[in-house]
Amino acid sequence: MRSHRLAFTFAALLAAFAGSSAYAATEIQFWHSMEGALGERVNELVQEFNKKNTDYKINAVYKGNYGESMNAGIAAFRAGNAPDILQVFEVGTATMMYAKGAIKPVQQMTEEAGDPLDPKQFIGAVAGYYSSQDGKLISMPFNSSTVVFYYNKDAFKKAGLDPEKPPKTWEELAAAGQKLKAAGQECGYTTSWPSWVQLETFSAWHNVPYATQDNGFGGLDARLAIDTPLHVRHLDNLAKLAKEGIFMYGGRGDQPNSLFIGGKCAMITGSSGLRANIAKNAKFEFGTSTLPYYADVQGAPQNTIIGGASLWVFANKSPETYKGVTKFFHFLASPEIAARWHQQTGYVPVTKAAYELTRKQGFYDKNPGTEVGVKQLNVETTAQSRGVRLGFLPQIREIQDQEIERIMSGKVSAQDGTKTMVTRGNELLEKFEKSVK
Repeated sequence: MRSHRLAFTFAALLAAFAGSSAYAATEIQFWHSMEGALGERVNELVQEFNKKNTDYKINAVYKGNYGESMNAGIAAFRAGNAPDILQVFEVGTATMMYAKGAIKPVQQMTEEAGDPLDPKQFIGAVAGYYSSQDGKLISMPFNSSTVVFYYNKDAFKKAGLDPEKPPKTWEELAAAGQKLKAAGQECGYTTSWPSWVQLETFSAWHNVPYATQDNGFGGLDARLAIDTPLHVRHLDNLAKLAKEGIFMYGGRGDQPNSLFIGGKCAMITGSSGLRANIAKNAKFEFGTSTLPYYADVQGAPQNTIIGGASLWVFANKSPETYKGVTKFFHFLASPEIAARWHQQTGYVPVTKAAYELTRKQGFYDKNPGTEVGVKQLNVETTAQSRGVRLGFLPQIREIQDQEIERIMSGKVSAQDGTKTMVTRGNELLEKFEKSVK
């Protein structure tokens, strides 16, 4: 009799579990490129969302650096097993936009889910970059960064430099670098993301075109325009500083960050999103300031452009998945979450409400320099400074990085290097234009 009762109980439990499986949370695959301190922040956000929204479960998976994760996402789509959300760096925007049939535009998705996102809630420069020509969001602004200038205050003090007066022009940076070297500093200045910082952002900051057709926003027939006397002058200047031992070329992407965090280089131009790793790992007091510029260039400084990445949604997913993704995006855009992400990471606040909340909380007063990136972006843009939207931009950057390396090592002149960048880059732009027509 007891065995019959046990069998009945076990059968009842199985039935109960079978019944509950109908209410299992909808799982959403989210592939990203955030590692280290930033990866920890992403995992915290996902866990918080999952606790508050038990109908959905976001599975956050690190898929390598930006280039690797984008390639993995595209390969997965072609194989029929794409993730639901893919984090893509800003240079992949045009490629994703023109990937016919692969993408579910974010605003369309949220409208169909009955909970639309309003582009007007985002900071103008951010929303404008990730919107279609008719002003509708195509991807979700998430970790928007911009280039800022970091410096080692302890090294400045040792060199007899005022730690509260960082260099504002390239001429001042060179002079500071000389003093730092004289005081025993191994390296005065380095830069991460060479092509993004020294060509794309440099152009916007000096209010000169990076490419024709409003840097690509005006049409697919845009072509590179970075072989001007100003661009040549700047790369010549960097090569001269490298020869003098003031500038150290530290590699592509974010590889040079360790030169600054480890104390070898006293100054670096890099992403505002680097702040979290500096704060966590640097053994010195650091400051944040605006980018250097050439004072004799009319219209400079103008504004910086956004970097970082946005979140793209793949097509052909279930309505329930899209509802969950919509909820997740609203969660990320909420003032409290967006403000916290900005404050913890150094990425700029992507919404106006998050910026206002951060200011009201006194964060900028307590953490001098953290508003630099926002102020550099929160300016009315020009046709030259809105940003860069070109096809094959990741590959174009590779060409530019390669030529920058050759210029810095003295293998080619800045004039010849920029000509090669334009010639080879334009070949790719022509190829992209033909591929999407």
